[in-house]
Amino acid sequence: MEPNKKIVVIDDEPSVQDVVRAYLEKDGYHVFVAGNGRDGLALAERTKPGLVVLDLMLPDIAGEEICREIRSRSDVPILMLTAKSAEDERVNGLAIGADDYLTKPFSPRELVARVRAILRRTQGGEIPLVETLSFDGGRFEIDTVGHEVRIEGQIVDLTPNEYRLLVTLARYPGRAYSRFELINHVQGYDFEGYERTIDAHVKNLRKKVEMDPKHPRYVETVFGVGYRLAKR
Repeated sequence: MEPNKKIVVIDDEPSVQDVVRAYLEKDGYHVFVAGNGRDGLALAERTKPGLVVLDLMLPDIAGEEICREIRSRSDVPILMLTAKSAEDERVNGLAIGADDYLTKPFSPRELVARVRAILRRTQGGEIPLVETLSFDGGRFEIDTVGHEVRIEGQIVDLTPNEYRLLVTLARYPGRAYSRFELINHVQGYDFEGYERTIDAHVKNLRKKVEMDPKHPRYVETVFGVGYRLAKR
């Protein structure tokens, strides 16, 4: 299937809209633009884009709420584009379901590169080692062809980053991965100073796959190193 080349941009600054549209269209994407959150949600619902570029500081609805709303409906990749540059803001944005975070002022060429990287990860169709990874006597299954995770037969709704994190850990159960390694597997390139983003993704993943997230059975912390999937 041909990758989805449609991109929705939700930003209230005309200058940003013009630059982002011009550079993405030059790179072959079909760009739709909305100047506020309500219009952006409607546009994303109507066009079914391959990616959303989302400003956090919108005139009507906070970008964080837009992100949560989009994520509740779809696993479409979200690139946050905002003037909020504090590390806690970046970590929070990724924790609520964004795939990447770019601060203003930004390089249009870097934005295009990040869009390419996100779409390559999410639409690249990586060949799985096996069709189904099964753990805990079949209670916990990962369908690497259908991109589904099941706990006791029930499908668990994961974001693209959470799914990639889980598959990375599941390919070699018992192997301890550093945060740096996991960032490169999940995000696709090095985020300087972003190690805490993996902690946020792990926290969200545990909420969805563990019976008791505070005492995880599957996704274990390896103190001083990072994380591993337990051998069960």
